[in-house]
Amino acid sequence: MSPPRIRNIAICVFHHQGKILVNAFPDPVKQQTLFRPLGGGIEFGERSADAIVREIREELNLPIRNVRLLGTLESLFTYLGNPGHEAVQVYDAEFIDPEVYEQNGLEGQESNGERFTAVWLDSTRLSHDGVLVPEGLHELLRSLSLLS
Repeated sequence: MSPPRIRNIAICVFHHQGKILVNAFPDPVKQQTLFRPLGGGIEFGERSADAIVREIREELNLPIRNVRLLGTLESLFTYLGNPGHEAVQVYDAEFIDPEVYEQNGLEGQESNGERFTAVWLDSTRLSHDGVLVPEGLHELLRSLSLLS
């Protein structure tokens, strides 16, 4: 077993008309659903903004533009009963194809081959259906008037 470490990740909210794009992660240990914007690990030698472009291309096969940093969060959490620690660069960006925003869900694929559907959710649905992670993200987006 490898020693615990801090994982550096970048996520992107893609805010649009009061909604953000998220992926659902069920946690049966906590008996709750976690919602997290798309993104992933920052590779050695890679800038976090470039990681967002790469991750979205890998996961959704879609080009993006106007990538901008919103803030940085530190996340200490437990998922599936295991402790985690992440330094999170939070970004916003735009999809080049405007039709992406009209779709209820976007089909994607994780690097391990697992399929997922990312969905557009507003603040009410996020709070009602689960928990937005990482901790502090909802407050950051509210302070920037990207979520109510």
